[in-house]
Amino acid sequence: MGQGKPVSSRGGVSNSLSEVENKSGGSGRSRVSRSNSWDFWVLRIVLTGAACLLCYNLGPFGLHGLPAAGLGFLVAMVILLAELRLRRAEISGLVGGICGVSLGLLASLLISLVVSRTALPEPTKTFLQFAALFAFGYLGLAVGSSNGIALIRFFLPHSMGVRAAAPRAVKLLDTSALIDGRIADICETHFLDGTLGVPRFVLCELQQVADSSDSLKRQRGRRGLEVVERLQKMTWLDLRVLDDDVPGTAAVDQKLIELARYSGAKIVTNDFNLNKVARVQGISILNVNELANAMKPAVLPGESMRVLILREGKESTQGVAYLDDGTMVVVDGARRHISRTVDIVVTATHQTPAGKMIFGRVEERSEAPSSSRATAAANAQGAGAVASASRFEVGSAAPYTGHEPQ
Repeated sequence: MGQGKPVSSRGGVSNSLSEVENKSGGSGRSRVSRSNSWDFWVLRIVLTGAACLLCYNLGPFGLHGLPAAGLGFLVAMVILLAELRLRRAEISGLVGGICGVSLGLLASLLISLVVSRTALPEPTKTFLQFAALFAFGYLGLAVGSSNGIALIRFFLPHSMGVRAAAPRAVKLLDTSALIDGRIADICETHFLDGTLGVPRFVLCELQQVADSSDSLKRQRGRRGLEVVERLQKMTWLDLRVLDDDVPGTAAVDQKLIELARYSGAKIVTNDFNLNKVARVQGISILNVNELANAMKPAVLPGESMRVLILREGKESTQGVAYLDDGTMVVVDGARRHISRTVDIVVTATHQTPAGKMIFGRVEERSEAPSSSRATAAANAQGAGAVASASRFEVGSAAPYTGHEPQ
């Protein structure tokens, strides 16, 4: 995997990736890569010409002239196809395949020695010897390449075996996880160990988003680059900018999946679709949203809580509230309590892919004070009306003067 490189954006967000490129010599690497590619093509042409010329001059299997040169060309094509296949193979698979083929050839040699001592006809002996050679060679290659890491650990348990298993501790950060930003809070709590890797193509995507003409996208891209800087400043965290790339693939998600497959790394993401696709292909995923849902406090039916009703629900009597962690609470009978804090009783909980939902009803005792206050207000209003009437009757009576009316 690549080496860790500091990510700085003091000269602006769009300059963050360019500084990393300058420090790591990105343009120099691209020139070296093109030069190496041309060198390999020259070597392939030389190999093909040499194979054709050698077979043309030697004439193997009784062939001469163009048929012999054609045989040389066929041998060169087989070698080049093997090269293309070996380029995509892991080192552990190559080492395991070599060990397996060696053990298979040794087993076929022992069987050939036993067969040569028998009284079987010569053609049968030859057939059995070649059959053992091909069979044990193929079995050794297949079994050894699929168990390369186990063979390395068996022969070199204290050195190469440890290094072969080390890349599995790497966690690749996706663009969505960096833009979300909660991964930095998780790292500050020391819950993530091992090495965090930010592939260079993820940084390129963040820079493209940060340079977007859309202000919202530009803000999201800048936030992602700021999170990378924040992670880089954590001295206890091993953060690396990885130069590994997947040629022939333009999609960032597919590059992450392929990089995680051959390196044995895990992917840290918030992308729902990437989560599903990677898990179908057997890639380990660390989803920050799933971690947040798992950390929400458990609420059981029958428990009481106090919530603020914010808006109406879908049903005619429902109200909707939200907890501090964003959990939606649907309250039956709370439509008339909008913009008020009420006590509710939890009736059920439901887990959805987007998070947890809580269903409840308004607690009866929370309505009793309001009804008693309404009754008290009505009584007070009635008493006030009676007092006013009494004052009116007293004020409207004629004063007594001590004389009878004429």
